[in-house]
Parts: sequence; structure tokens; C-alpha cells
Amino acid sequence: MLGRVNHIAIAVPDLAAAAASYRDTLGAAISEPQSLPEHGVTVVFVELPNTKVELLEPLGEASPIAAFLEKNPSGGMHHICYEVDDILAARDRLKASGARVLGNGEPKIGAHGKPVLFLHPKDFFGTLIELEQV
Repeated sequence: MLGRVNHIAIAVPDLAAAAASYRDTLGAAISEPQSLPEHGVTVVFVELPNTKVELLEPLGEASPIAAFLEKNPSGGMHHICYEVDDILAARDRLKASGARVLGNGEPKIGAHGKPVLFLHPKDFFGTLIELEQV
């Protein structure tokens, strides 16, 4: 069911500072910031030869990232995103196996313009999983 790792997401308290660190210190190519109000985040992507790192900061007070940063003020790994060929088939298979899909269970459009779903971290050993349809 799982394809390649699409990205690893790191929640950060200051997106501009984090992007500058990856760009200036590590020499990485960084995308332009993108606000995703439906997800409550602003993101940039660190482009790597084999995957991406997503840096994300809260967008608005109701952002789920705000709660994460309250517990982890300096930031940290937030989730890992895997690609799937058919997100609805993946969702149905996971739900049938007892995995919990977050939200209402319907895919939302993610930062790459493709459908995404999130899976409860307690079902995956403490790691929030994002699935993105390719």
C-alpha cells in the first residue's frame, strides 16, 4: 500500500528562521512559503534529491501545530508522509484494520494540491502518519 516517503515534517516556532538555517547553513533549496488555512499551517519545503523536508509553523490560534509547539517549544518532528496510489482504498483498508483516520475521514487537499489524510499517532507507535495520493 505504501509508496515512497514524500516528506518528513518538522514543526518550527519561526518558519523564516528555520528556512534560513536550512538554506544558509545546510545549503538546501527552499520553496516559497505557502499558507494552508484548511490545515492551519504555513509551510516551506526543503528540496532534497530523494525526498523533501516540510517545515511548518502555526497559521492562526486554532492550528494543531500551536498545541504541538506548546509541548515542544523549540519544535521537532511532527509527521512522516507516505505516498499511496489510491487514498480512498488506503483509508478503507486502514479503517477495516482498526486504524483511526483523523478528522471526518475524508481527504483534504494538501500542500502539493493532492488529497491527504492523517492517521492517529497512537496507532503507529507515537508517529503521526500522513498519506498523500500520487
